[in-house]
Amino acid sequence: MTGTSGGPSPLRGKTALVTGASSGLGVDFARELAGLGCNLVLVARREDLLKQVQAELQERGVKVSIVTLDLGTPDAPRALHDLTRLQGLEVDVLVNNAGFGLFGRDLDLPWERVRQMLQLNMLSLTELTRLFAQDMVGRGQGYIMQIASTGAYQPSPTYAAYAATKAYVLSYGEALNYELRGSGVSCTVISPGVTATEFLHVSGQKPTWYHRLTMMSPAAVARAGVRRMLARRPSAVIGWINWLAAFSVRLTPRPLAVAIGYQLMKND
Repeated sequence: MTGTSGGPSPLRGKTALVTGASSGLGVDFARELAGLGCNLVLVARREDLLKQVQAELQERGVKVSIVTLDLGTPDAPRALHDLTRLQGLEVDVLVNNAGFGLFGRDLDLPWERVRQMLQLNMLSLTELTRLFAQDMVGRGQGYIMQIASTGAYQPSPTYAAYAATKAYVLSYGEALNYELRGSGVSCTVISPGVTATEFLHVSGQKPTWYHRLTMMSPAAVARAGVRRMLARRPSAVIGWINWLAAFSVRLTPRPLAVAIGYQLMKND
């Protein structure tokens, strides 16, 4: 098992915790980490799917534990951290992948769903990060990966609250990484664009021409994300079209950027 540079994997025998690990990007992050010799703790709501992923990855010779838990509830992060400590697990890699988006005019979306999204995408992510990062700092080593989005780089009508949560993830992760200098722990924020997962189905949006043009496979995103995490990059946009789009926002007047974002996301 080798690292991304072809040498021995720095993660062999380490333990990685991946949230949202029952489908989509979470599964591919788990596969990528297992390929590097990482033991895994997989967390998600759907136990049947978690067991399928567990069975697949155990065949690679790594230990795989599953935790069925809804991280969209306020008490879940602390409960998960307590459980890992009770089981004697030292989490060396935290992949905060769990999250979802909601498509539509903000005032038309049901508040309860919006509240759940805010809890999962921001509050649970932040508490999990703080809890496990403190343990990592105490041991003097560790990696944290936060999953943001290209939506983090500009206001996005029809995804107003979702894009705002990802802007928070990007800002928080980059700032935390700076604070962690010299600790042996790093925080990397990756921002994929449209990925072939359940995201659009859950959000309630039909694919647009822009989605079809830029869509990436979850395996490619996971591979690129883990590579940047191991390089201890503060942040990275995944995919060159996505990078170009995010960079161009810096050069675009803000009102125009908002209007362009709406045109790219709207369903006719």
